[in-house]
Amino acid sequence: MEFVQEESCGQCVPCRIGVKRMLEILERITQGQGREGDIELLEELGIYIKETAMCGLGQTAPNPVLSTIKYFREEYEEHIKNKYCRAGVCSALFLSPCENACPANVNVPGYMALVAAGRYLDAYNLIRQENPFPAVCGRICTHPCESKCRRGQVDEAIAIKDIKRFVADYAFKHEQGFTKDIVLPKNGKSVGIIGAGPSGLTCGYYLARLGYEVEVYEAQPVAGGVLAFGIPEYRLPKDILAHEIKLIQQVGVKIHLNTKVGKDISFEELRQKHDSIYIATGTQLSNKINIPGEDLEGVIHGLDFLRRVNLRHDINVGKKVVVIGGGNTAIDAARTAVRLGAESVKILYRRTLADMPADAREIRDAREEGIEILTLVSPLRFLGNDKIRAVECIRLEPNGFDTDGRKKPKIKEGSNFTIEADLVIPAVSQSSDFPFVQMDEVEVTEWGTFVTDKDSLMTTMKGVFAGGDVAKGSDVVITAIADGKKAAASIDLYLGGRGILNKGETIEIPTPKDEDEIMEHERFPMRVVDPETRKNNFCEVSLGYHKLNAMAEAMRCLRCDRR
Repeated sequence: MEFVQEESCGQCVPCRIGVKRMLEILERITQGQGREGDIELLEELGIYIKETAMCGLGQTAPNPVLSTIKYFREEYEEHIKNKYCRAGVCSALFLSPCENACPANVNVPGYMALVAAGRYLDAYNLIRQENPFPAVCGRICTHPCESKCRRGQVDEAIAIKDIKRFVADYAFKHEQGFTKDIVLPKNGKSVGIIGAGPSGLTCGYYLARLGYEVEVYEAQPVAGGVLAFGIPEYRLPKDILAHEIKLIQQVGVKIHLNTKVGKDISFEELRQKHDSIYIATGTQLSNKINIPGEDLEGVIHGLDFLRRVNLRHDINVGKKVVVIGGGNTAIDAARTAVRLGAESVKILYRRTLADMPADAREIRDAREEGIEILTLVSPLRFLGNDKIRAVECIRLEPNGFDTDGRKKPKIKEGSNFTIEADLVIPAVSQSSDFPFVQMDEVEVTEWGTFVTDKDSLMTTMKGVFAGGDVAKGSDVVITAIADGKKAAASIDLYLGGRGILNKGETIEIPTPKDEDEIMEHERFPMRVVDPETRKNNFCEVSLGYHKLNAMAEAMRCLRCDRR
């Protein structure tokens, strides 16, 4: 639009003035000053200019704007309503690219500056303003923030996740230095939360601090949801998770374990007892892959397998284990099988290694532990009489691209082969389970997730909100945490509050200093237990940073927040 405005001959009003007005509106939107009706105004101006301009330049000038509105209208709406740029290019709308990429909007450059200054407890308190699970996320977060880190354009991205883990570990060792969470006086209203996973507990944490009576109902004997039974202990030690849940309980969140909604207490009872409900049950059911023999003994789906291991149920993996899938659940199941004594563990994945959605560090660690990843392979059937004996597979080859940009696999005829197996673990995806809600009372999608308002997260049932995996489908922990925080603000607004979360006192962030003694250095690697030692136990693999390494790594931050 700038180019067209500069090149316009100015002979006709549509091109001379119309394009200028379109450019002004676009600039206003990208600067966070967009208003309701701007999109419709752009469309109206664009159509008028196309129909009335005198030359080809003016007649085609609105096309890029009209096309982007047609295909990316949601991004225009995000800029105007939420002041959010998902591409991370409208710098007026965010503090830094890493903060913008974090679903929970944690002030990353802020805590980097605090760590660099040696103010570790302040860094911890700053993180907890936006995320009550810093120790958990410092271990298992998929760190989308690092993918947007501008330092990565120089050499390597800042180890944002690893520094968060160091800060949390340091804080746990020096708890007397914690800034206590500010909790407002009770306001006489209560909220019931179904599911004590990361999303439900996050929602409860912020609501309790705002003065609400919060009660969480959890079907399992332990709180934490997928964090407790879906993440192996070598990645997330149970005492770390329990400690962060305890801190959430300290602000007034009451957790009822072994309480299944629909069995131990009805959904209607909850609605009568509480002023609002937040459903955060996650995706508890493992999806079947629907091939012959899936009901044989020795075929255990990924989440069920991890749940049984984490809840200390006896399980015999045998000598040969085959895992099907390419996500973090598949990698976790494979690495767990190694630790349970399996001599051979193979992962079957239908695409290439580069397409695997699992975290790159987890894939690397799995291969170091002797796990074989067979790519471009798909199972056809499970073989055996009553018990699994083998998996018949077929090889695939790349053929074009899917809509998500990944290479589409095509069957290679005549390439069938079998793999012997004592245990097969399909780990392809999970789905939601909410038998406590009548389907004629609330709308669900064709994928079995709740239909929610994208701004408030309210379902089609008044006063009932839903977030995390039960609304989005199987996703990552940090997204569930972000939904919990968003739901807390929406519930507060619904119940007469201002929708502003009580995050405590402002922490002063140090300004960057130009120091001659600071030298450029590469990213500091995380210390880990060697593969031969770690694969024989469930002790934590990553050992964390020494504080001097954490400080030096934090100093690599380019401080994009100081523009």
